[in-house]
Amino acid sequence: MSDYHIPVLAHECVDYLNLRPGGIYVDVTFGGGGHSRLILERAGDMDIRLFGFDQDEEARANALDDERFTFVAANFRHLRNYLRLHGVDQIDGLLADLGVSSHQFNQAERGFSYRFDAELDMRMGKTADRTAADIVNNYEADDLQRVFGEYGEVRNAKSLALAIVEARERAPIVTIQNFLDVCDPWVRGTRPRYLAQVFQALRIEVNDEIGALNDLMAQATDLLIPNKGRLVVMSYHSLEDRITKNFLKTGNKDGIVSKDFYGKIDRPYKILTKKPVLPNAEEIQRNSRARSAKLRVGERILDS
Repeated sequence: MSDYHIPVLAHECVDYLNLRPGGIYVDVTFGGGGHSRLILERAGDMDIRLFGFDQDEEARANALDDERFTFVAANFRHLRNYLRLHGVDQIDGLLADLGVSSHQFNQAERGFSYRFDAELDMRMGKTADRTAADIVNNYEADDLQRVFGEYGEVRNAKSLALAIVEARERAPIVTIQNFLDVCDPWVRGTRPRYLAQVFQALRIEVNDEIGALNDLMAQATDLLIPNKGRLVVMSYHSLEDRITKNFLKTGNKDGIVSKDFYGKIDRPYKILTKKPVLPNAEEIQRNSRARSAKLRVGERILDS
Protein backbone atom coordinates (compact mmCIF):
# COMPACT_ATOMS: atom_id res chain seq x y z
CA MET A 1 0.00 0.00 0.00
CA SER A 2 1.56 3.25 -1.10
CA ASP A 3 -0.22 5.24 1.64
CA TYR A 4 0.75 2.84 4.42
CA HIS A 5 3.84 4.65 5.62
CA ILE A 6 6.56 6.90 4.23
CA PRO A 7 9.91 5.45 5.34
CA VAL A 8 12.08 7.93 7.21
CA LEU A 9 15.81 8.35 6.43
CA ALA A 10 15.39 5.39 4.09
CA HIS A 11 18.60 5.79 2.09
CA GLU A 12 20.67 6.50 5.19
CA CYS A 13 19.33 3.36 6.89
CA VAL A 14 20.18 1.14 3.94
CA ASP A 15 23.60 2.77 3.52
CA TYR A 16 24.47 1.91 7.11
CA LEU A 17 23.39 -1.73 6.68
CA ASN A 18 26.40 -2.12 4.37
CA LEU A 19 24.80 -4.82 2.21
CA ARG A 20 27.05 -7.74 1.22
CA PRO A 21 26.57 -10.73 -1.10
CA GLY A 22 25.25 -13.70 0.84
CA GLY A 23 24.24 -11.52 3.79
CA ILE A 24 21.20 -12.09 6.00
CA TYR A 25 19.25 -8.98 6.99
CA VAL A 26 16.18 -8.29 9.11
CA ASP A 27 13.71 -5.43 8.92
CA VAL A 28 11.98 -5.87 12.28
CA THR A 29 9.39 -3.13 11.60
CA PHE A 30 8.21 -4.06 8.11
CA GLY A 31 4.98 -2.00 7.98
CA GLY A 32 4.41 -0.84 4.42
CA GLY A 33 7.66 -2.41 3.26
CA GLY A 34 9.38 0.83 2.27
CA HIS A 35 12.73 0.10 3.87
CA SER A 36 12.66 -3.57 2.83
CA ARG A 37 11.85 -2.66 -0.77
CA LEU A 38 14.80 -0.29 -0.87
CA ILE A 39 17.10 -2.95 0.63
CA LEU A 40 16.23 -5.38 -2.17
CA GLU A 41 16.60 -2.67 -4.81
CA ARG A 42 20.02 -1.70 -3.49
CA ALA A 43 21.05 -5.35 -3.29
CA GLY A 44 20.53 -5.68 -7.03
CA ASP A 45 21.54 -9.21 -8.02
CA MET A 46 23.10 -10.05 -4.64
CA ASP A 47 21.94 -13.36 -3.17
CA ILE A 48 20.93 -11.85 0.18
CA ARG A 49 18.15 -13.05 2.48
CA LEU A 50 15.76 -10.50 4.00
CA PHE A 51 13.22 -11.13 6.77
CA GLY A 52 10.44 -8.65 7.48
CA PHE A 53 8.80 -8.81 10.92
CA ASP A 54 5.48 -7.17 11.81
CA GLN A 55 2.90 -8.00 14.46
CA ASP A 56 0.16 -6.07 12.62
CA GLU A 57 -1.78 -8.57 10.54
CA GLU A 58 -2.53 -5.92 7.91
CA ALA A 59 1.17 -5.57 7.07
CA ARG A 60 1.13 -9.01 5.44
CA ALA A 61 -0.66 -7.45 2.44
CA ASN A 62 2.53 -5.52 1.73
CA ALA A 63 4.79 -8.60 1.60
CA LEU A 64 7.30 -8.30 -1.24
CA ASP A 65 7.20 -10.60 -4.24
CA ASP A 66 10.87 -11.55 -4.19
CA GLU A 67 12.26 -15.01 -3.47
CA ARG A 68 14.88 -13.44 -1.21
CA PHE A 69 12.19 -12.01 1.10
CA THR A 70 10.33 -13.76 3.95
CA PHE A 71 7.49 -12.12 5.89
CA VAL A 72 7.21 -13.08 9.57
CA ALA A 73 3.92 -12.23 11.30
CA ALA A 74 5.30 -11.71 14.80
CA ASN A 75 6.42 -9.11 17.30
CA PHE A 76 10.13 -8.41 16.98
CA ARG A 77 10.67 -9.42 20.61
CA HIS A 78 10.47 -13.02 19.31
CA LEU A 79 13.20 -12.39 16.75
CA ARG A 80 15.60 -15.17 17.74
CA ASN A 81 12.98 -17.92 17.88
CA TYR A 82 11.49 -17.13 14.48
CA LEU A 83 14.87 -16.81 12.81
CA ARG A 84 15.82 -20.22 14.18
CA LEU A 85 12.66 -21.66 12.64
CA HIS A 86 14.12 -20.51 9.32
CA GLY A 87 17.55 -21.97 10.09
CA VAL A 88 19.20 -18.64 10.93
CA ASP A 89 21.49 -18.24 13.95
CA GLN A 90 23.45 -15.15 12.92
CA ILE A 91 22.66 -12.08 10.85
CA ASP A 92 24.59 -9.39 8.99
CA GLY A 93 22.28 -6.49 9.71
CA LEU A 94 19.15 -5.44 11.58
CA LEU A 95 17.00 -2.40 10.87
CA ALA A 96 14.39 -1.11 13.32
CA ASP A 97 12.19 1.90 12.52
CA LEU A 98 10.38 2.26 15.84
CA GLY A 99 7.01 3.85 16.42
CA VAL A 100 3.56 3.63 14.89
CA SER A 101 3.00 3.70 11.13
CA SER A 102 1.03 6.48 9.49
CA HIS A 103 -1.42 3.83 8.32
CA GLN A 104 -2.23 2.82 11.89
CA PHE A 105 -2.59 6.45 13.01
CA ASN A 106 -5.00 7.14 10.16
CA GLN A 107 -7.28 4.19 10.89
CA ALA A 108 -9.93 5.55 13.25
CA GLU A 109 -10.94 2.12 14.52
CA ARG A 110 -7.43 1.37 15.79
CA GLY A 111 -7.78 4.09 18.42
CA PHE A 112 -4.25 5.48 18.13
CA SER A 113 -5.24 9.08 17.39
CA TYR A 114 -7.30 11.62 19.29
CA ARG A 115 -8.43 13.01 15.90
CA PHE A 116 -11.13 10.34 15.60
CA ASP A 117 -13.77 8.85 17.85
CA ALA A 118 -13.67 5.08 18.15
CA GLU A 119 -13.12 2.41 20.77
CA LEU A 120 -10.13 3.11 23.00
CA ASP A 121 -7.99 0.30 21.61
CA MET A 122 -4.36 1.08 20.58
CA ARG A 123 -3.28 -2.52 20.00
CA MET A 124 -0.59 -2.86 17.32
CA GLY A 125 -1.56 -6.51 16.92
CA LYS A 126 -5.33 -6.99 16.92
CA THR A 127 -5.11 -10.34 18.68
CA ALA A 128 -3.42 -8.89 21.79
CA ASP A 129 -5.45 -9.28 24.98
CA ARG A 130 -5.15 -5.81 26.55
CA THR A 131 -6.56 -2.56 25.16
CA ALA A 132 -6.15 1.06 26.24
CA ALA A 133 -9.69 0.91 27.66
CA ASP A 134 -8.63 -2.00 29.89
CA ILE A 135 -5.81 0.11 31.29
CA VAL A 136 -7.75 3.30 31.98
CA ASN A 137 -10.62 1.37 33.57
CA ASN A 138 -8.61 -1.09 35.68
CA TYR A 139 -5.23 0.38 36.64
CA GLU A 140 -4.84 1.89 40.08
CA ALA A 141 -4.14 5.63 40.24
CA ASP A 142 -0.46 5.08 41.09
CA ASP A 143 0.00 2.83 38.06
CA LEU A 144 -1.73 5.32 35.76
CA GLN A 145 0.50 8.07 37.12
CA ARG A 146 3.57 5.94 36.38
CA VAL A 147 2.44 5.28 32.81
CA PHE A 148 1.71 8.93 32.00
CA GLY A 149 4.77 10.25 33.79
CA GLU A 150 7.32 7.71 32.58
CA TYR A 151 6.12 7.02 29.05
CA GLY A 152 4.56 10.37 28.16
CA GLU A 153 6.45 12.78 30.43
CA VAL A 154 3.05 14.28 31.28
CA ARG A 155 3.68 17.06 33.79
CA ASN A 156 0.45 16.64 35.76
CA ALA A 157 0.36 12.85 35.56
CA LYS A 158 -0.92 12.46 39.13
CA SER A 159 -3.85 14.85 38.65
CA LEU A 160 -4.81 13.18 35.37
CA ALA A 161 -4.62 9.71 36.92
CA LEU A 162 -6.90 10.73 39.80
CA ALA A 163 -9.35 12.35 37.37
CA ILE A 164 -9.53 9.10 35.36
CA VAL A 165 -10.22 7.02 38.47
CA GLU A 166 -12.95 9.43 39.54
CA ALA A 167 -14.55 9.53 36.08
CA ARG A 168 -14.67 5.76 35.61
CA GLU A 169 -16.60 5.39 38.87
CA ARG A 170 -19.43 7.29 37.17
CA ALA A 171 -19.22 5.43 33.85
CA PRO A 172 -16.68 3.21 32.05
CA ILE A 173 -14.25 5.00 29.71
CA VAL A 174 -14.63 2.99 26.51
CA THR A 175 -14.25 5.42 23.60
CA ILE A 176 -11.72 8.03 22.60
CA GLN A 177 -14.30 10.76 23.19
CA ASN A 178 -14.99 9.41 26.69
CA PHE A 179 -11.27 9.65 27.36
CA LEU A 180 -10.93 13.14 25.87
CA ASP A 181 -13.78 14.35 28.06
CA VAL A 182 -11.68 13.35 31.07
CA CYS A 183 -8.38 14.69 29.70
CA ASP A 184 -9.43 18.07 28.32
CA PRO A 185 -9.85 19.90 31.67
CA TRP A 186 -6.30 18.86 32.60
CA VAL A 187 -4.53 19.95 29.41
CA ARG A 188 -1.37 21.91 30.13
CA GLY A 189 0.39 23.76 27.33
CA THR A 190 -0.97 23.20 23.83
CA ARG A 191 -3.76 20.63 23.50
CA PRO A 192 -2.20 18.70 20.57
CA ARG A 193 1.12 18.26 22.36
CA TYR A 194 -0.46 17.31 25.67
CA LEU A 195 -2.80 14.75 24.12
CA ALA A 196 0.02 13.36 21.98
CA GLN A 197 2.02 12.70 25.16
CA VAL A 198 -0.95 11.08 26.92
CA PHE A 199 -1.83 8.88 23.94
CA GLN A 200 1.82 7.91 23.44
CA ALA A 201 2.05 6.80 27.06
CA LEU A 202 -1.06 4.65 26.80
CA ARG A 203 0.06 3.11 23.50
CA ILE A 204 3.46 2.20 24.92
CA GLU A 205 1.84 0.52 27.93
CA VAL A 206 -0.75 -1.36 25.86
CA ASN A 207 1.89 -2.85 23.59
CA ASP A 208 4.72 -3.16 26.14
CA GLU A 209 6.89 -1.30 23.64
CA ILE A 210 9.74 -0.67 26.04
CA GLY A 211 9.89 -4.29 27.15
CA ALA A 212 9.80 -5.44 23.53
CA LEU A 213 12.59 -3.03 22.58
CA ASN A 214 14.78 -4.25 25.44
CA ASP A 215 14.21 -7.85 24.32
CA LEU A 216 15.04 -6.96 20.72
CA MET A 217 18.26 -5.15 21.56
CA ALA A 218 19.54 -7.95 23.78
CA GLN A 219 18.86 -10.52 21.05
CA ALA A 220 20.43 -8.34 18.37
CA THR A 221 23.69 -8.26 20.30
CA ASP A 222 23.75 -12.07 20.29
CA LEU A 223 22.64 -12.49 16.67
CA LEU A 224 24.80 -9.96 14.84
CA ILE A 225 28.03 -11.34 13.39
CA PRO A 226 31.08 -9.87 15.18
CA ASN A 227 33.16 -7.37 13.21
CA LYS A 228 30.56 -7.25 10.47
CA GLY A 229 26.97 -7.14 11.75
CA ARG A 230 25.26 -3.73 11.81
CA LEU A 231 22.50 -2.55 14.15
CA VAL A 232 20.50 0.34 12.63
CA VAL A 233 17.82 1.83 14.91
CA MET A 234 15.58 4.83 14.37
CA SER A 235 13.70 6.16 17.38
CA TYR A 236 11.05 8.84 17.81
CA HIS A 237 11.03 9.66 21.49
CA SER A 238 13.56 10.00 24.29
CA LEU A 239 12.83 6.65 25.96
CA GLU A 240 13.56 4.67 22.80
CA ASP A 241 16.61 6.76 22.00
CA ARG A 242 18.05 6.37 25.50
CA ILE A 243 17.67 2.58 25.38
CA THR A 244 19.25 2.44 21.93
CA LYS A 245 22.18 4.60 22.99
CA ASN A 246 22.75 2.57 26.16
CA PHE A 247 22.73 -0.77 24.35
CA LEU A 248 25.16 0.50 21.75
CA LYS A 249 27.54 1.79 24.43
CA THR A 250 27.25 -0.92 27.08
CA GLY A 251 25.10 -3.79 25.81
CA ASN A 252 22.34 -3.19 28.38
CA LYS A 253 19.31 -0.89 28.72
CA ASP A 254 20.59 0.91 31.80
CA GLY A 255 23.93 1.95 30.32
CA ILE A 256 25.88 0.16 33.05
CA VAL A 257 29.49 -0.39 31.99
CA SER A 258 30.83 -3.89 32.57
CA LYS A 259 34.51 -4.77 32.85
CA ASP A 260 36.45 -7.99 32.65
CA PHE A 261 38.80 -9.36 35.32
CA TYR A 262 41.54 -6.99 34.20
CA GLY A 263 39.32 -3.92 34.26
CA LYS A 264 38.95 -3.67 30.50
CA ILE A 265 35.58 -2.23 29.44
CA ASP A 266 33.33 -4.56 27.48
CA ARG A 267 32.17 -2.61 24.42
CA PRO A 268 29.70 -4.61 22.33
CA TYR A 269 29.57 -2.16 19.43
CA LYS A 270 31.74 0.19 17.47
CA ILE A 271 29.45 3.22 17.33
CA LEU A 272 29.23 4.56 13.77
CA THR A 273 27.06 7.57 14.64
CA LYS A 274 28.74 9.61 17.37
CA LYS A 275 25.70 11.88 17.18
CA PRO A 276 22.34 10.66 15.91
CA VAL A 277 21.61 11.19 12.24
CA LEU A 278 18.66 13.57 11.80
CA PRO A 279 16.39 14.19 8.81
CA ASN A 280 17.10 17.36 6.88
CA ALA A 281 14.60 20.20 6.46
CA GLU A 282 13.50 18.94 3.05
CA GLU A 283 12.54 15.51 4.39
CA ILE A 284 10.72 17.00 7.38
CA GLN A 285 8.74 19.26 5.04
CA ARG A 286 7.86 16.26 2.90
CA ASN A 287 7.02 14.04 5.87
CA SER A 288 6.20 15.76 9.17
CA ARG A 289 6.56 12.45 11.05
CA ALA A 290 10.30 12.60 10.37
CA ARG A 291 10.84 15.66 12.57
CA SER A 292 11.45 13.65 15.76
CA ALA A 293 13.44 10.80 14.19
CA LYS A 294 16.94 9.95 15.45
CA LEU A 295 19.06 7.31 13.75
CA ARG A 296 21.82 5.50 15.64
CA VAL A 297 24.06 2.77 14.25
CA GLY A 298 26.59 0.35 15.68
CA GLU A 299 28.79 -2.43 14.30
CA ARG A 300 29.01 -5.51 16.46
CA ILE A 301 32.51 -6.22 17.69
CA LEU A 302 34.02 -9.16 19.54
CA ASP A 303 33.64 -9.08 23.31
CA SER A 304 36.70 -7.49 24.82
